[in-house]
Amino acid sequence: MRARAVARANIALAKYWGKCDAALNLPAVPSVSLTLDALVTETVIELDGGLDHDVVTLDGSVREGSEAKKVIAALDRVRAAAGRSERARVSSVNRFPTASGLASSASGFAALAAAAARAYGLGWSEREVSAEARRGSASAARSVYGGWVELPAGVPGNDRLAAIPLHGPEHWEVSLVVAMATKAAKAIASRDGMKQTAETSPYWSAWLGCAPLYAKAVKDALAARDLEAVGTAMEASTFAMHASAWAAVPAVRYARGVTLELLDRVRALRHEGVGAWATMDAGPHVKVLCMAADAERVREAVAEVQGVVDTLIARPGAGVEVTEG
Repeated sequence: MRARAVARANIALAKYWGKCDAALNLPAVPSVSLTLDALVTETVIELDGGLDHDVVTLDGSVREGSEAKKVIAALDRVRAAAGRSERARVSSVNRFPTASGLASSASGFAALAAAAARAYGLGWSEREVSAEARRGSASAARSVYGGWVELPAGVPGNDRLAAIPLHGPEHWEVSLVVAMATKAAKAIASRDGMKQTAETSPYWSAWLGCAPLYAKAVKDALAARDLEAVGTAMEASTFAMHASAWAAVPAVRYARGVTLELLDRVRALRHEGVGAWATMDAGPHVKVLCMAADAERVREAVAEVQGVVDTLIARPGAGVEVTEG
């Protein structure tokens, strides 16, 4: 009746941006990601037959209304699958900034899906947990697995879509250095930014055309452990995604001045002989892919950029872990 799950955020190297079926939260394009050991969410779910409504706590604060709506919807789906009716107390803590562009929704909904399935007595496979996590946040489907993960493009109406593990964390000794531009929540939620981009950007169709090519390039380069090829395709995917969003009306713009300074610093590192490539999600932070041996040098370089509020070194991490009691 009580379950605890630990999940880790993932960063997409080949980007997901946009939906082909909003009701089922199905991605319009494929994506490839890396689950990170340093970005952790812990969620505890306890069933309580005496409750008449679910109680949702995030980072020590009770959430109600729209903030709790998606969590309760996920619990409702799990209850329906289990044939159970008990309400639950949900307590979730992010060990990194929430809703800031560091994929807290990915680790959050992966942990929620895994803990809820265990608490309500469902013997779900990882694939089934991944499909449920996707309903809350498409990127959460990837955080169910460790290491390198693919989420294929969805097919409208097909609610069975789940992520596919590609390589475990041990596949490659790389690091992702995170340079944080802020610890505050972002002004435009990813879901809203995607919708606005799809509805108004003249570059939307171009994004749909090129994104699968970048995903394939990243997958092929990962299999070969070719850092330059992965980095080149990753940066192309990143800039294409953000270009489509910038062209929306009004523009969906997550980058800040410090973001651009960081991108310049990463390019300068390459000129200095350090293999380092940048990516950005729907937020102002910059993440830098490099070999593990170069991670501290990269971290020191990006930490020197004015406006950076914190840095960390993340490595390939494990998938979701669930315990009872």
